[in-house]
Formats: sequence, C-alpha cells, structure tokens
Amino acid sequence: MMFKKILFQLHWFIGITAGSVLMVIGLSGSVLSFREELLDLMNPADRIADHGSAVQLTPDQLLKKLQAADAQATLQDPSKASQPISQLTVFADPQQAARVTFAPASGAKRGETRYVDPFTATLLPPLQGDAFFNFVERLHRWLLLPKDLGQIFTGTFAMCMFFLALSGLYLRWPRRVFAWRNWLKLDFSLKGRSFLWGLHSVLGTWVLVVYLLLSVTGMYWALGWFKDGANHLLGETPHETAGPSVKKKTDRKKEPALSPSASTDTSAIDLSVTWQAFLNEANKIGGYSMARIRLPEQQGKPIQVFYLDAKPEHERARNEMLIQPDSGKILKLDRYADKSSGDRLLNSVYPLHMGTYFGLPGRIIIMLAGLGLPLFGITGWMLYLDRRRKKRTAKAQRAQLTHTSAPSTNAALETLLIAYASQSGQAESIALRTAAALQATKLTVSVQSLATLDAEKLRHFHRVLFVVSTFGEGEPPDSARRFSKQLAHTANAGLPHLQYGILALGDSHYEHFCGFAHTLEHWLATQNAHALFPTIEMDNGKAHENTAAMALWQSVLQKTLATTATSSFSMATPAKSSYQTWHLTERRLLNVGSHGAPIFHLELHFPAAEKPNWESGALVEISPRHAQERVDVFLQRFAKDGQTMVQHEGVARTLADALSRSALPHAIAADTIPQQITDHLQPLAARRYSVASTPEDGSIHLLVRQVGHEDGLGIASGWITEHAEIGQEISMRLLANPGFALIDNDAPCIFIGNGSGLAGLRGHLRARAHKQQHRNWLLFGERHQAHDFHYREEIEQWQKNGVLSVVDMAFSRDQEERVYVQDKLRAAADTVRKWLHHGAVIYVCGSLDGMAAGIDAVLVDILGEAGMDDLIAAGRYRRDVY
Repeated sequence: MMFKKILFQLHWFIGITAGSVLMVIGLSGSVLSFREELLDLMNPADRIADHGSAVQLTPDQLLKKLQAADAQATLQDPSKASQPISQLTVFADPQQAARVTFAPASGAKRGETRYVDPFTATLLPPLQGDAFFNFVERLHRWLLLPKDLGQIFTGTFAMCMFFLALSGLYLRWPRRVFAWRNWLKLDFSLKGRSFLWGLHSVLGTWVLVVYLLLSVTGMYWALGWFKDGANHLLGETPHETAGPSVKKKTDRKKEPALSPSASTDTSAIDLSVTWQAFLNEANKIGGYSMARIRLPEQQGKPIQVFYLDAKPEHERARNEMLIQPDSGKILKLDRYADKSSGDRLLNSVYPLHMGTYFGLPGRIIIMLAGLGLPLFGITGWMLYLDRRRKKRTAKAQRAQLTHTSAPSTNAALETLLIAYASQSGQAESIALRTAAALQATKLTVSVQSLATLDAEKLRHFHRVLFVVSTFGEGEPPDSARRFSKQLAHTANAGLPHLQYGILALGDSHYEHFCGFAHTLEHWLATQNAHALFPTIEMDNGKAHENTAAMALWQSVLQKTLATTATSSFSMATPAKSSYQTWHLTERRLLNVGSHGAPIFHLELHFPAAEKPNWESGALVEISPRHAQERVDVFLQRFAKDGQTMVQHEGVARTLADALSRSALPHAIAADTIPQQITDHLQPLAARRYSVASTPEDGSIHLLVRQVGHEDGLGIASGWITEHAEIGQEISMRLLANPGFALIDNDAPCIFIGNGSGLAGLRGHLRARAHKQQHRNWLLFGERHQAHDFHYREEIEQWQKNGVLSVVDMAFSRDQEERVYVQDKLRAAADTVRKWLHHGAVIYVCGSLDGMAAGIDAVLVDILGEAGMDDLIAAGRYRRDVY
C-alpha cells in the first residue's frame, strides 16, 4: 500500500511537470507523421509531369546535365556557382522526383538539398512549407535547443513517458486481470470526475503499448548511453545511426551531413559503369525502389550506393554496395536481409518510432497517439486540480483543529476546549463555527473530537464546551464509543476545577432524547465539575426549535465566555440545502412473492437542466403527505370544505393541501374557521432515506420498504410507495452524510447490510464501479433468495466484471437453521482480519436492532474491544443505520 501511494505521488508529479512538454512533443510528432502528404498538398506543382514514353535519365546523365547547367549559369554570373554535388538519389518510380545534395558551404553543417525532374534534370523550386516542417522537426527532436542539449531533454521526457505508462498500468491494475471490460470499456454515461478518470485510464490502456514503443525508441535516438546500451545488449552495431527523418513518396529526407571540409570534385566522375553494375546486381533480387549514390571526394575512389529493395520491409531496410567506378567491380555487398536479427531490429528503430514499420495503419495509430497526449495531460491536470481542491477544503477544515489542538499542559489551562461527538457531521460543524466565533473574541480555542479525548486529558483544561449528538436510543455516536466506555470505568477523574457547557443534539422521536448528552452531563456532575449554564437541547426533527436552540447557545456563550462586553460574537449558520421539487418517475416492487413487507425501487428526477450534485452515501429528506383519502375523511368528519383557501407556511394553499402536509388534529371545535385550523397545524415529520445512486446515474434512486401499522401504512413510506402518483411532485432535499462518506482512495472496502440498507451500499458500490475500484466485499442479508435478492442482476454483473471481489449472501429462511449476515461475517473472520490488515474500511447500512448490533458484536469478537475502538477512531468503521 505504501509503495502504491508513493508511486501515485510520483505519477501525478511527473505528469503535471513533464506533461506540458510531452503534449508539445506529441503534437509535433503527429504533424510529422504525414509530413510528405501535407507537403504534396502544399506543392501541387512539385509533382512530376507525365512525360509519356520518355525514359528516365540515368544517374550519370542526371549528373552531367546538372553539371552542365551549373557551368552555364556560372559563366553568366559567377556568383551563382553551386557547391559540388555530394549525393544523388533516384527512384524506380518515375513519379518521384530525384534529389541532389550539394556539399556544405564553408562554415555550414549541412549542404543544400534540391529536387530534380528525373526526365529533364531541371531543378524544381524549393518546397513551400518545408521550413515549417523543419521547425516542427527541431521542436520535436530537440525542443528548439542546441542539438546536444535538446537531445538530453527530449530523452529525459521520453523516460518520463515510459514511467507514466508503466506506473499508470500498475495504478489501475484490476483484480480480475482477464476481464477485458475492466481494461478497455469506456463508459460514456459517466459524468464529472468519474468520466475524466475513465478517459485517462481506459484510453491510456488503449495506447499503452504505443507509448512504451515511442518512449523506448525516443530514448534510443536521444540518449547516447541508452543507444550504446541497446547496441551492446543486442551485440550489434547498426550500419547507419543518423537521426530520425521522414521519407515517403518523394523521399524528402534530410541526408547525413558531410564534413564542412569536404570538397568533392564530381566534374570528372563517370557513373555509367557504376550504375550498370548496380542494376545488374539489384535485378538479381527483383530490382530496387530507391538508390542513393554517395560520390567520392576523389576520382577513382569506390562509390558507395545505399538502396532499398523493390518491396522493402520499411524505409530503413537498406542495402549497401561499394563499387569500383572504372571496372564496375562490387567490392562490398551488405544486404539488409542477411543481417542478424539484432542488427535488423536496430535498423528498425526509426520506422517503429514513426509507425511506418506497420504501414499506413501504423502511421495513423502513431498520429492518434501523439494527438492523444494533450488529452492525457489535460485530464490528468483536471483530476489533479479536483483532488487538490478537495484536499484544500479538507485542509481548511482541519487547519482550525490543527492550529488550536493539542496545546501544552500549561497553555491548556487557559485554553477553551470545544469537544464534539458527531454521527452525521452536524455536531462537528457547530463546534467549528462556535470555535471561529469565540476566536473572534480573542479567546484561545482548541477543537477536538471525543474520539481523541479521555478523562486524563480533560484534567488539563479549565473550561470545556461539549457539542454532542445522540445516536438512536441514547447511544453515543460511533466516534465517541471509546470515550463513553471510559466514562463508565472512570470512578474519579478529579475534575472539580472544570467548568463545562453542553449543547445536546438529538431527535425527540426517540424515547431517550439526547440520551448520550445527559449521560455525559451526569458523569461530569459526579466528578464535581461545574456547569456554566444548563444543558441546551436541540431537536433535529423540529426546525423552529432547532433555530431557537442555536440562538440560545449563542446568547449564553456571549454572556459567559466573551472577553469583553463589546466583543462581536456571531455564529454564521451555513446555508442548508432547501427543499426542492422532484418528480417521481419510476416505482418498481422488487420482492414480489416475499413473506416480508413490500420493498420498492424508486427513481426521482429533477426537472431542471442543472441537476443537484451529491456524494455517494448521501441521504434524502422527504417531506411526506397524507393519502388523499385520509384527508377527505378528516374534512368529512368535521364538515369542512377542503377547497377553502388558507395561508399555510407563508403560501396560499387549499385547506386540503395544508392538511395533507400536517399532523391531523384529533378534534376541532365546530365553529373553528379554516384559517384558525391552519394556524395550529404542526408539519409532518420529515423522513430520511439512503440514496442508492450517484450523480452519474442522472436521478435519485431509493430503496424503500413499506411500514405497516394497525391503522394503515406509515405516513412517509405509504406516501412514497403507494399514494404518490407516477409523475407527481415530491418535496425533498439532499443531505450530506459525512459519517458514512466514501473514502477518496482505492483502499479495500467491506460493505455489510440487510434489507433496504442495500441502498446506501449500492450507492457506494456504483461510485466505486465508476472509478473502477474493484477491491470490494459485499455481505448482505434478506429472507429468501427467490424473492428478496434485490438488484440481483447488477450484483452478479459486478461479480463478473470484478467490481465485487467477494460476495456473501445470507438468506435467513432458505434453510432450516436461520443464517444471518453477522453469521457470514463471523465465518469469514480470517478474511476480515486480512482485509483490515490491508487498510480496509467497513461500511454498515441497515437496521440498528439485530443486524447492526450483531455486526458490532462479531467485530468485537474478531478484533477485541481495543481493536474495534481503534478501527472507529481511525474512521474505518462507518455506519448508516436506523
């Protein structure tokens, strides 16, 4: 795991530093891939005209005509005298221009190259656009730097591309290696970061081999030590090691430069015997396609001819002949076909780099790979910036904690500690806002989670504010479970010097409202600590009481803790997501024939083009309504007209509509007018459900089980699963669920749930599937496999494509002895330890009683109390239970 983290850091660091230059190299390489075709388009007059039955001039005739024309021009204007001809290149195809290269002028590294009509020996005009492509070639090969320095840079960037390709392969390596869809399938339905990651990783896999080939061949051309090593490894020395250039159709390739001191005198050289000797030998093997004649510096010296067979393997599959010009004797014949495999490979480096080794398809692939480098650079940057933005947000939130936490012992006595225990993140948010407001009054504040505190640490503070949530029936939040156990075992912590205040968050629908806060309050009292003010309770289920509690909290803090009477003390409340109108578009019964209560898959769409965003694991809070029949019975019972208009919650509605949104009164006086009824209505309690989808799905998916009571269906579940019509508006809002948030890396995840708890797990699994993070283990429990295997096709598909590494299903009533999900977990104890050893995070979603409690007990048996506490403190045990 550590190695993978280091490799990831290196991958993105090299990607964002070398990526821009690699984009330039890739684009310039793509331009050069079809250099000749582009030059042909830019120079249509350069094409060789059809000369009918005329015969091409031989090299000897071409040479003599060129020399005669040069001599004539020199007589007329001596300043127009050309340098001696050093090389002459001709082609068997009459439509290809011959080429003549002159010796370099004094002080020049390379002589001028001109193209020649092979029928008339007429010099063709210089190519339009050739200077541009020369510029692009220098950019591609040397980054416009001096050659020696430029080669070092381009070779280094080629090494970077090699590393990026291999490290990228390692970082995205799936567990199911042979599931090809994991490697190559790009899901265009994804959005946002998931789609960017898909582009970056999947397309990167498509061109991985191409980039490895380009980087290795690029290093061979640019880095001398790499070339020497490759040559030594293959035990060969390539015949020609001139740098890469382009040759196709008219073979407009730059020739190796002659020494500036060369002064070839070609005026008396006769090529007729040499050419005939060459043709005789070349025709023995089917002829030739290109021949380059390098003229000797002195008359009588052997003439060197490089040539390609009539159908060469590639443009560097060259043969070499050394011919005595006066006798036509072949002194040396070195054929490409006779070379060793290592020598042929070395001579193929350039065609491999350009793609010409594989013909036109290879050139197209190389061009597309070069054009793709900006795609990888841009998506890499966007992924990096998105990751950095998220880290910056997290760091900003932690900075306040880090800046004020863990003061020294002496300083702690003067520091106000704000301790929080949060299940959904609300208590933590309030603690941070409280700290910011108190810091503005010049107080020194430390904000810490109860997960990091114990009785001993509390002894070092004089004043503590507790902002604590209660979970379920009086239980502490998961993060505070260790602290709660310590309270029970700490008889006397010696805290008579401690002053404290408590803000208790809870839900009055539970019998033990704010139970954990009151347990904490009782313990502090037994330790002789002193309350700064009575405990303030906040009911999350009642918005108006929530606001009043926050106002009271702010008021008492200002009175008891503000350093001066004129201190500005303000706790800005972050904007809450407001209720929005969604449309119910699909409702499907999933457990037809089940002995359990009906469970439905629901889909809700947001009508606007710009849809809300959420993270997997989020919740929705639905504002339910009564069934119309129930409202009609109420209106009939009290003889009221439901169509009467009233003012309700600041909006004009019919009385029937207002009643459908409210708790129905048990009785009303006969003379009570509709507006008076409305004024005393209490809103129906909102209900929360786990989201079973991700933003990439384009809609909210819910998994809701109908709840039955003696007097009918539950208000919220009955409304959403039965009474609401398809297409009807549903008022709801999205809520973050940080205590159940998905980790932002690819560490293993164990997902455990039962019943409708599969919703929260499904949301996380779909998010992990979008990111192609495949180390996932699902343990799920229901009644019967035949009727209660929710999302069976999707789960089985995740098994096939590797999203789910392990699946354990517990169908309790499919055998005589009941088997539950906690039993499956206990049976896999060794595997649990192994996954946790590799950094796994456990997610539990479903019923609190039975399943969640059973999972807790099994994990304690497997890990021990201390191990379980450590898992919770590390944020690796996350629950969404109800």
